[in-house]
Amino acid sequence: MARHHLQSEPTSRLAIWARRMAAFAFVASFLAVIIVRSGLLEIRPALATFAGALAIAVVALVLALAAFVVIWTEGLAGIGAALTAMAVSLALLAYPAYFGLKAYRLPWIYDITTDPIDPPRYEALARLRVRDANPITYAGLYAAEQQRAAYPDVGPLGTNATVQAAYDAALAVVNKRRWRIVDARAPQAGRREGRIEAVARTPIMGFRDDVVIRVRAEPDGARIDARSSSRYGSFDFGTNAARVRGLMNDIEDAIRAQKPERPPPTQQPAKKSTGKKDQPKR
Repeated sequence: MARHHLQSEPTSRLAIWARRMAAFAFVASFLAVIIVRSGLLEIRPALATFAGALAIAVVALVLALAAFVVIWTEGLAGIGAALTAMAVSLALLAYPAYFGLKAYRLPWIYDITTDPIDPPRYEALARLRVRDANPITYAGLYAAEQQRAAYPDVGPLGTNATVQAAYDAALAVVNKRRWRIVDARAPQAGRREGRIEAVARTPIMGFRDDVVIRVRAEPDGARIDARSSSRYGSFDFGTNAARVRGLMNDIEDAIRAQKPERPPPTQQPAKKSTGKKDQPKR
């Protein structure tokens, strides 16, 4: 009995290489994120690794598109490999592409504050910044004008609560957000303002951003100012403005949720004595 040999269709080499490069880009991106979040290496080599992985993802996407053309014209196998490479590459490139589109509408700044005239200063956090990080001093009028034009809703928070209540609300919000508190000093009447310095991290890459909150007493309550800045890079993609905006909203909600202090009980005025004893009724 004669045997029939089934010959399989040749697989497109472009599809195979596209899938390999997409897999390599995914692994490199994952390792870069782990390195940045764990702090195993300095941030610049980790960012260079991440940028290289994205470049490889672009090459894998181009190879996948070329593989589709070859598969269609020559009838080769490998459509699954090409589809996998395209899906992985697009997934890796979607996140930076989203922030790239935002860059066209946002100013090239990395430091946001609610008080550009007298911004809260970094004290404890200043000692944590290395030499190649961004400076701790505020950029001044130029950055303030750009911030005002792009984020007009970012401003200080005024409240009729006491300065201690405002400080407690701010501290509770920072703890709820699980920021790493570096320094926290409660306000003292007539002596010092309340200050909270903390380190916040971005959701995916885990970049460390510095945050300082200042609470000052006002004649009719308290004023809360905040400042958030990136340690590295001259562009923050709007992250610091969104952080300050959300922080002030959360502090305002926390102040409203506080139980109002009970006023001291008022004393009833004593009844005047008539000097006469009450006569028993007959």
